[in-house]
Amino acid sequence: MTDGFNNPTPQFGTAEYVGSPGGDHCQYCHQPIAGIYYRLNGAMACPSCAEKMRGELAKDTHAAFVRALLFGIGAAVAGMILYAVFEIATGLIIGYVSLAVGWMVGTAMMKGSNGVGGRRYQIAAVLLTYAAVSTAAIPIWIHYAGKQSQAHQQTQRDVEEGQSDSGQQNPEPAPRRTAPRMSLGGWLLRAALLGLASPFLEVWHGGPSFGWLIGLVILFVGLRIAARITAGKPLQVYGPFRDSPQP
Repeated sequence: MTDGFNNPTPQFGTAEYVGSPGGDHCQYCHQPIAGIYYRLNGAMACPSCAEKMRGELAKDTHAAFVRALLFGIGAAVAGMILYAVFEIATGLIIGYVSLAVGWMVGTAMMKGSNGVGGRRYQIAAVLLTYAAVSTAAIPIWIHYAGKQSQAHQQTQRDVEEGQSDSGQQNPEPAPRRTAPRMSLGGWLLRAALLGLASPFLEVWHGGPSFGWLIGLVILFVGLRIAARITAGKPLQVYGPFRDSPQP
């Protein structure tokens, strides 16, 4: 006994067709399609699935955009903390973290909008990603400023202890002029502006360098990731078409 697998020789006496009648299936419910069908972004769908997908299409509303912004802001804050903590813990400045920040912001915004994307979502995602990466410099500056202050105080203590051990009298400190204290709001505004400008401060002080250029390119790629994710994928429905019967 032979079959088609054991005997691959073509049979010239009988006609053989590729496929069988009614062989088309819906790509969503996997049921056979007979007669009318639609195309959803190129995928074949039965009329019921096409109607269901049309009804479930997320709409770009004000509420959806606000939710996307809230989710994006939360992801931006988390990304800023991740960037700052990584650099403080390792002492390494690795721009590749901005790629993760871009992905976090874009994914969070799409989650908040239930899949709605578009131009305004892309602009918001790019701005939030840039703000998260650039303002990560603020906690880093605060951390290193605190370490420098502690080192300076320790040096002063060592000098005073050395003078007391040698029997020398500590001279009276000269009166120092104190600058007027800045309000909390003014300090926060100044820190935010410096943080947003931080990717370009190196060029302002010491001129461009190869490492700065690489970091800027990586930051641009992170912004592009956020924009690509929030572009959205609109569902395009084509049809109806009539399925031609196979021989």
